[in-house]
Amino acid sequence: MSRLAAKFAELKQAGRSALVPYITAGDPGPDATVPLMRALVQAGANVLELGMPFSDPTADGPVIQQACERALAAGTTLQTVLSIVREFRTGNSETPIVLMGYLNPMHAYGIERFVEDAAAAGVDGVLTVDMPPEEANPLAELLKAHQLDPIFLLAPTTTGQRIRRVCEAASGFVYYVSLKGVTGAASLDVDSVRERLAAIRAQTRLPVGVGFGVRDAETAGRLAPLADAVIVGSAIVNRIAAQRDNRERMLSDVTEFVSGLRKSMDRVPATKQTA
Repeated sequence: MSRLAAKFAELKQAGRSALVPYITAGDPGPDATVPLMRALVQAGANVLELGMPFSDPTADGPVIQQACERALAAGTTLQTVLSIVREFRTGNSETPIVLMGYLNPMHAYGIERFVEDAAAAGVDGVLTVDMPPEEANPLAELLKAHQLDPIFLLAPTTTGQRIRRVCEAASGFVYYVSLKGVTGAASLDVDSVRERLAAIRAQTRLPVGVGFGVRDAETAGRLAPLADAVIVGSAIVNRIAAQRDNRERMLSDVTEFVSGLRKSMDRVPATKQTA
């Protein structure tokens, strides 16, 4: 059983949803990322989503675009990202790590080499934003051969037939994008998310995470009874950006915010709808 599958099974048994914070690797500098990852786990994160910085992150809004720019300016490469994962693993062998990014850097690195090195570093899943399921089979099979979970996005406009196709290619969990637009673009409609999750669960038994538009503890708490995972990115990256020149304050602010998310999510036991 993969680390992701084991974590979701553990949380389901406990009646809890996973808290999945996103940060961009190397923002504001490569030396800040492992301390941030450790702080996130201490604050209650169950899975970590680590962005691979890219110069043209088309699915991301200004907040994460700027984080990518800061990380690249600080010299962060894909090799750096994998080194960060290896360093984190020296003190934590349990928390699943999902890399999120775009195909271009992986292609430049070499797809097979990237998958082999990611597995060796301790990565658990890879979400390639710009890889459609129709073209993903070679990469998905390569990832699975190295015990890595290929993770895919589902949009509010995704049809039932396409949901089925995406879920057949995926493992670990599927990521429901809760609004139309880029990361951090707007506040989400929880009632609409409830309806869409029911449609997704009719097509798959994989856990379903919800992200894009989760800005505060109140929203995370409202989603927790519905989703298997609540994914929060821009709101955390904003806090990193605001305190990037004061590392101690940055860690404190991020820890306080993520602890608040976790507390809000735990107030109401998760009662997921099943297919």
